[in-house]
Amino acid sequence: MSDWKTTFVHYISQIEEKFDDLTLRLRQRLNYFHPIQIVPYRSYGTQNRLYIKGRVLENKGIAQAGDKDTVLNNLLNMYKRFESDEVINARLKIEFQGKEHEIVSDREGYFVINIEPSETLHLDKIWHPIEVKLLEAPIPYTQDIYATTEVLVPPPDAEYGIISDIDDTIIHSNAYSALGMSRIVFLNNARTRLPFAGVSEFYKSLQLGRNGKRNNPFFYVSSSPWNMYDLLKDFLDLNEIPAGPLLLRDFGLLQNKLIGSSHMGHKFKEIQNILLTYPELNFVLIGDSGQEDANIYREVVKQFPSRILAIYIRDVQLPEREKIAIAVSEEMKDHKVPMLVVDNTVEAAEHAAQIGLIFQEAIPAIETEKEKDKGQEPGKEPV
Repeated sequence: MSDWKTTFVHYISQIEEKFDDLTLRLRQRLNYFHPIQIVPYRSYGTQNRLYIKGRVLENKGIAQAGDKDTVLNNLLNMYKRFESDEVINARLKIEFQGKEHEIVSDREGYFVINIEPSETLHLDKIWHPIEVKLLEAPIPYTQDIYATTEVLVPPPDAEYGIISDIDDTIIHSNAYSALGMSRIVFLNNARTRLPFAGVSEFYKSLQLGRNGKRNNPFFYVSSSPWNMYDLLKDFLDLNEIPAGPLLLRDFGLLQNKLIGSSHMGHKFKEIQNILLTYPELNFVLIGDSGQEDANIYREVVKQFPSRILAIYIRDVQLPEREKIAIAVSEEMKDHKVPMLVVDNTVEAAEHAAQIGLIFQEAIPAIETEKEKDKGQEPGKEPV
């Protein structure tokens, strides 16, 4: 970041801190607070280290998404997500395997901790639940506030991992257009936004792999802010897309991330961390041509040669972006990494079956779901 940007961010950060402190004192004087909630984020770890992250916020009462929610309902819920009231200096207790760990939330309400298991983890299950409990907070709260977070630990017999983008890879977002994305994101919810045709079955087939154990781990890396976590998590669950850690981005001047932040930098760092955490595991990368996914994945291949089994890039039908993705795919041939720029999920699935990532028998189910997702009867051509 240039000197003037650093100075500007530092100056604005000081103003923001003072404003937050002033607002907190005023709210304390008026005793105007919402109930406290702990928002845990799905994360990942190993047998030796579990990474736990979450946030302590005031509960604004974001309504559960419904099929018949109005535009006003969706706008109100989105406003509540972004107009969040963070609970700073909240003291939390994390209990796992009979041991207690304490952590304090920062100025944005986040808490992050790495814990070492005191006993050998049982890896027959991919997810490990961990309880987080509120011990103390600087604002009024009721007793027994707790939440359960989930930490993914891939089993030793996982065949490979999958790292996927979300916007315009799984779900139509127009992430390459600020206006288009705002219209889609703010006017819809987890139930009214639909996945790209066939994604659920394709991702399930990748999770299953060829050992039949359905234990290949998924990781979702997105440039969406953490304020969108509940919506994205609900979207994956509602559409039966395999669960995985959601690795989103911090927005805010205090973290020095609103100015000078980069889509490419965030995603590359998160993917790098995943590959470093699991040095014995190879990966499949899935993204789209709308932003920088092709360039990011090229850098991943260069840094981790022989670790990437295949790359699938969904074409968002923008000619200039498609040219960039195709150029990168040609370059990947020199690294002996197949990178396909595809128009639909079935194309990616057919290639995955050809190179032995999934069963050939999985293709018909993916084709059927693709047609149903488009509102067609199986066997009929698109209108």
